[in-house]
Amino acid sequence: MFTLRFDMRAPAWAGPAADLYAAAIEMCAWAETRGALLAVLSEHHGAEDGHLPAPLTLAAAIAARTRDLAILLAAVPIPLWDPVRLAEEMSVLDLISRGRVSYAFGVGHRREGYDHFGIDMTTRGRLADETLAVLGPLVRGEAVQYRGRTVRVTPRCASPDGPMALIAGGSRAAARRAGRYGLGFISQTASPGLQEYYEAQCRAHGHEPGIVQFPEPSVPTAVFVGDDIDAAWRELGPHLLHDARTAASYRTQDHSVASITRADSVAALREEGGPYRIFTSDEATDYVRGGHPLPLHPLCGGIAPDLAWPYLEHAAAAAARANAE
Repeated sequence: MFTLRFDMRAPAWAGPAADLYAAAIEMCAWAETRGALLAVLSEHHGAEDGHLPAPLTLAAAIAARTRDLAILLAAVPIPLWDPVRLAEEMSVLDLISRGRVSYAFGVGHRREGYDHFGIDMTTRGRLADETLAVLGPLVRGEAVQYRGRTVRVTPRCASPDGPMALIAGGSRAAARRAGRYGLGFISQTASPGLQEYYEAQCRAHGHEPGIVQFPEPSVPTAVFVGDDIDAAWRELGPHLLHDARTAASYRTQDHSVASITRADSVAALREEGGPYRIFTSDEATDYVRGGHPLPLHPLCGGIAPDLAWPYLEHAAAAAARANAE
């Protein structure tokens, strides 16, 4: 029982990006036969290390190589998308995957992404609402009025009600948006009262609350499994630290996101026992026995595939042992 996450960061000192993309697709095909529950892909733009800008393209490649693996795109910054084009991409991807791809929509938090597309970041809330008002009907093949014209997207997606969609964010604005459009809610923060506010907003707009997910204290978000922990930290540490530092640089003034660490060295990252963890096989098995899927991040920070594969194999074996007992 484990999940996979791919951000596709490829810093200049790490391996070639082409090798990482090939490995991500191969890892998903291999992992779905070993108990993988889900592959999560992110979306960012204009990042120096190539942080994945085209998750729907990668999702299509993964879907073509797998049969059952669920795929979540989280989070898709919808103000950066034209809703008609996004609906077309989503519909075709739904057909390719036979309904296995779901979406967490956000508004984005990096000004660089908005500058990349020449969009005024202060308009992101309005643009998100404008998109959400038409996106659902569009992927269901309905005709909608959008910016003074009638639009209908073909082909219709395979899922009768459209792909599963949620709102990702950690604010009341995000919760309000999820409630208004009757979508599930993934929060990056554990703000008191936010779930209750989301549920109230759902009911105020005539919807039953959907799926909700809030961060759990002390639960890691990037796990590796290897029996020589010291050697693993030596091999993987620089990559994990790059990932941690880059993620933190996206939110310089925001300390509320549970998956962000401010560790400034590999030693500090290891010592804090926070979002980044390296387990022994026994620790990983016990973790799964406790009811938690292992959140694997196999190519974190541009880890070379030859180095990444043994850690993935260790993790899958540990999860299999837990599930067999």
